[in-house]
Amino acid sequence: MALPKLETPTYELELPSTGEKIKYRPFLVKEQKILMMAQESKDDRQIANSITDLVNACTFGKVDAANAPMFDIEYIFLKLRAKSVGETASVRVLCQDDGKTYATVKVPLEDVSVQMTVEHTNEVQINDKTKIVLKYPRLVDMAGVPDGTDDYGRMFLLLNKCIQEIHFGDKIYNAVDTTEKEREEFIESMDMEQLKSVTKFFETMPKLRHPIKFNNPKTKVSNEVVLEGLQSFLG
Repeated sequence: MALPKLETPTYELELPSTGEKIKYRPFLVKEQKILMMAQESKDDRQIANSITDLVNACTFGKVDAANAPMFDIEYIFLKLRAKSVGETASVRVLCQDDGKTYATVKVPLEDVSVQMTVEHTNEVQINDKTKIVLKYPRLVDMAGVPDGTDDYGRMFLLLNKCIQEIHFGDKIYNAVDTTEKEREEFIESMDMEQLKSVTKFFETMPKLRHPIKFNNPKTKVSNEVVLEGLQSFLG
């Protein structure tokens, strides 16, 4: 006689990028096992693939995790983690008052949201004739950066992948019609001020952000920091 199948509860969330409401379920034991194996491998691509499969399955195929903005996937994954493992995460943070002591702070994951700075825009005016339209990085883009790449190299690689259009006067060049090499040469032709204006896109784009207040366990001084990005909330 076949064993009965266990029912899984469903919940609802709102996608940060579109405001669309979608249903989701916690991940199952077999799915958590695959995710843990991927994390233990330390292979970014394997981790990205497992998160992609997990998000696709737990949102009943309503989210295309391979092509959704990174901040959508981080938000969904945090919601899945809260309903599957626990709604509070213990986070280890550096105390700002002495710069050496660490404190463990409990963060209610339901309070964490995706926030965007007021001055953010995905259209960057390079000069009087040139404008760049950017798209948000995806999980696969982040995982595609080779190990050992420094922050400067990482930024260049992501910028190359995130260019969607280049407007030059009345002409519009779509990234799909250009090569990676051509985009690389275009980026390298910028001066430092132009590059800075473009990289501001990444600095101000939507991210998981949550301010926390805590006391330094040694000095008892009150501290306040802002946690950013999924990794900050996974302990």
